[in-house]
Amino acid sequence: MAEGEDMQTFTSIMDALVRISTSMKNMEKELLCPVCQEMYKQPLVLPCTHNVCQACAREVLGQQGYVGHGGDPSSEPTSPASTPSTRSPRLSRRTLPKPDRLDRLLKSGFGTYPGRKRGALHPQVIMFPCPACQGDVELGERGLAGLFRNLTLERVVERYRQSVSVGGAILCQLCKPPPLEATKGCTECRATFCNECFKLFHPWGTQKAQHEPTLPTLSFRPKGLMCPDHKEEVTHYCKTCQRLVCQLCRVRRTHSGHKITPVLSAYQALKDKLTKSLTYILGNQDTVQTQICELEETVRHTEVSGQQAKEEVSQLVRGLGAVLEEKRASLLQAIEECQQERLARLSTQIQEHRSLLDGSGLVGYAQEVLKETDQPCFVQAAKQLHNRITRATEALQMFRPAASSSFRHCQLDVGREMKLLTELNFLRVPEAPVIDTQRTFAYDQIFLCWRLPPHSPPAWHYTIEFRRTDVPAQPGPTRWQRREEVRGTSALLENPDTGSVYVLRVRGCNKAGYGEYSEDVHLHTPPAPVLHFFLDGRWGTSRERLAISKDQRAVRSVPGLPLLLAAERLLTGCHLSVDVVLGDVAVTQGRSYWACAVDPASYLVKVGVGLESKLQESFQGAPDVISPRYDPDSGHDSGAEDATVEASPPFAFLTIGMGKILLGAGASSNAGLTGRDGPAASCTVPLPPRLGICLDYERGRVSFLDAVSFRGLLECPLDCSGPVCPAFCFIGGGAVQLQEPVGTKPERKVTIGGFAKLD
Repeated sequence: MAEGEDMQTFTSIMDALVRISTSMKNMEKELLCPVCQEMYKQPLVLPCTHNVCQACAREVLGQQGYVGHGGDPSSEPTSPASTPSTRSPRLSRRTLPKPDRLDRLLKSGFGTYPGRKRGALHPQVIMFPCPACQGDVELGERGLAGLFRNLTLERVVERYRQSVSVGGAILCQLCKPPPLEATKGCTECRATFCNECFKLFHPWGTQKAQHEPTLPTLSFRPKGLMCPDHKEEVTHYCKTCQRLVCQLCRVRRTHSGHKITPVLSAYQALKDKLTKSLTYILGNQDTVQTQICELEETVRHTEVSGQQAKEEVSQLVRGLGAVLEEKRASLLQAIEECQQERLARLSTQIQEHRSLLDGSGLVGYAQEVLKETDQPCFVQAAKQLHNRITRATEALQMFRPAASSSFRHCQLDVGREMKLLTELNFLRVPEAPVIDTQRTFAYDQIFLCWRLPPHSPPAWHYTIEFRRTDVPAQPGPTRWQRREEVRGTSALLENPDTGSVYVLRVRGCNKAGYGEYSEDVHLHTPPAPVLHFFLDGRWGTSRERLAISKDQRAVRSVPGLPLLLAAERLLTGCHLSVDVVLGDVAVTQGRSYWACAVDPASYLVKVGVGLESKLQESFQGAPDVISPRYDPDSGHDSGAEDATVEASPPFAFLTIGMGKILLGAGASSNAGLTGRDGPAASCTVPLPPRLGICLDYERGRVSFLDAVSFRGLLECPLDCSGPVCPAFCFIGGGAVQLQEPVGTKPERKVTIGGFAKLD
């Protein structure tokens, strides 16, 4: 039983040692210099927060061509082992220049480096290629001399070396080879000594004899972190520059106006943040392990998918090769057949010419026929022979090879194919679509239109996502509604909520996958359900002056001779008619909204609503607009009425003329227009592209809006004791176009109701 417990204890101890060894081995990656791939020795903190050995940094700057900027000489080790002249006590000592003098010479321009001339007013800024972030960082004018040593990292490296016993025994730096094991160290000399060398370099009766020996070490650190500019202990931290500063740095102009805190505060704040973050990481080890497993699974899928992609590409290229080989064989076969045909024709022509030679073929036969003396027999045999001789004579006189030797017609033009093969590349996902804000709008439905950038790969279909922004935010990720596989570059979103703000975005998809989303577009929906109606011109209008379109959604007023004569003041009592056209529907309950566009060149147009009975009574006759007794309407008019009327008027109009909207005294504040002494008595605002009218029948209120931005222009009361219908009045030339319902467009419909939720 005891043996089993001992074995279990031994196993636990071994497991703990293995875990510690693994942890140390993993931590060793953090302690390696990115340049020399060895443990840090006197690491310097670069402005990009990465670390590099001081010796490695000097070597990198030397390779870049910088001279005299490898660091501050006073910060370099001044141990006896740092110069060849003092490698051994028995070697003669060489007088060295004082560090402060050398530093003054370098700063005064005694030395030069690439890009700087002697006496230059603007010193060169040293750029250091950081091997960790693969970017150039600015070291300033002083180079490495302006960097801090990472003493904390040095302590971690030293503790790590002691824990894993890296490096073995520390050797004396002053002995002749082979050196002895070091027994003492000197912080002032920054070197390790054996007993004999320590006595030689610290003789009695000298100032060095007062140096206190320490344990041997490979890293001699200063007692505290010193400012590289003023050689004083740092006491504050500049949050603006994110740099430790001393008392002198604090009062210099360089940090004027910066937010500077004591180093103790910065230490405590940063330590608390680091502790909190580390506690969170240690408390979520299960999550880390789960994510590691997910990443490992992703790695496996990546390997499998990469292999499949390689096989697919290889198969496609082999297919192209097979097609090319088949095409090559067919083209060669065609050339071979053409060649054989030409050779046969040329061979026949050669045989025919050889028969013309003396004593052979046709000539020999003709010579023998000429020897015939029997005239009937000669005529019988020579008739056919004469025809052959004639053809041979003509061929001889007009000689031409029976076939050409050139095969220029068999040349291939593979320029286009070579270009296609050269440009053969992997299919890219579509780029982010661009939503056309000029054509995208919300009315009874939302019409969304977009396009792909000019050089974007094509998209097979699109995904539309949208959500309301005026609903309370719920915890968790933002939830979108989605419609998949939308064909074309436009779509309709049916049944949107009234008085809401929708945000929409689109992305394309092809065989390569989904592309990036477009920029979000915000759309305001109408404040009330859209009222669909047509223009009714059956009463109260003059067909000579008003022309209604065939679809009854547009009307144009043509000024007649009376208005022309009144403008020229040739007549004193002419009658000018106010031409009116109404909608073919009347509202008796609820809230309704409709929109229209007024031609900016219209002379005078009134857009509004009114009681159907009052409109018929008021506009059946032809009022005299020249007479001072003429009242354009007895109801509320944005440009002519006073806001002090207690009873609700039977109708309300918005006056538009010459591209402007006339707002009365009570309307300027609604439109956000004020003068120096408060709201203006009357004012004009530019005519928007579309005007919106919102009728609240129960409240007896009418609102006139900018139908593009839904900014309020005018709100006024209305008598809703009976049916109310839309009305449009014209004085002079003008035109009005009702906005067509979006649903009448032959576009693809995308129903909002029943969409799947998307995280």
